[in-house]
Amino acid sequence: MSTERPPQRDDTLAGLKYGLLLGGAVLALALPPAGVQQAAVAASVPSAAARSVVPVGAAPRAVRRADLAGQDASEEVRRVADWVIDSGDHEGLYFVVLDKRNAKVFLFRPDGSLLAATPVLLGSAPGDHTVAGVGDKPIHAVLPEERTTPAGRFVAQAGRNTTPEDVVWVDYAAAVSMHRVRATDPRERRLERLASPSVEDNRISYGCINLPVAFFENALWPVFQHSRGIVYVLPEQLPLQQVFAGLYDPGERQLASR
Repeated sequence: MSTERPPQRDDTLAGLKYGLLLGGAVLALALPPAGVQQAAVAASVPSAAARSVVPVGAAPRAVRRADLAGQDASEEVRRVADWVIDSGDHEGLYFVVLDKRNAKVFLFRPDGSLLAATPVLLGSAPGDHTVAGVGDKPIHAVLPEERTTPAGRFVAQAGRNTTPEDVVWVDYAAAVSMHRVRATDPRERRLERLASPSVEDNRISYGCINLPVAFFENALWPVFQHSRGIVYVLPEQLPLQQVFAGLYDPGERQLASR
């Protein structure tokens, strides 16, 4: 066996060496210097400080609140009235907030300013639900435990009952309305109950909301006679949030959005 390399192998090795040298030169020309390459990569990735900058948007919307005009009102009344105005839940209509626990009605203009407020008489039975079918019963057949004023949000409108008498229907199916106080039965002392400073004696009706005659004729009826409105009846047993699922505090919501 010969120990000499074949001439073809020597040519092949020489070609490979030349190719490697040429490829290295081309690669060196194609790639930027190491420092330049690192700078380019760093420029393409924002710094931590840059990523933490949040674009400044529009200023938060101002909180809108109801104006109770100095009237004595519970915290629940204020919460619901503020939410109604801030959220626009009243659809730009006049609205009523009824505080059952304190037997008081607040009538608001569409802009959230108070138009009038008054004590009221309510259903004699405590409770926030309507008994099924109670609206179809003759009044003498309504049991004492069925005489509730239901809680909730109601679209109210003017109408007449079977008397016939002008009323503002709150829950037509349950035959619950707002109307002038009736003093037909002296034993019930409805006028005296309305005038009393106590709220314990304001539970006497079959479920309807009895208003002083002057309040009904001078404040409520002129508003609802030609247009519907919204009535919010606050609960006396159920949690407020359960009755008004969308309820929120406008001030707390604004802080959370900052």
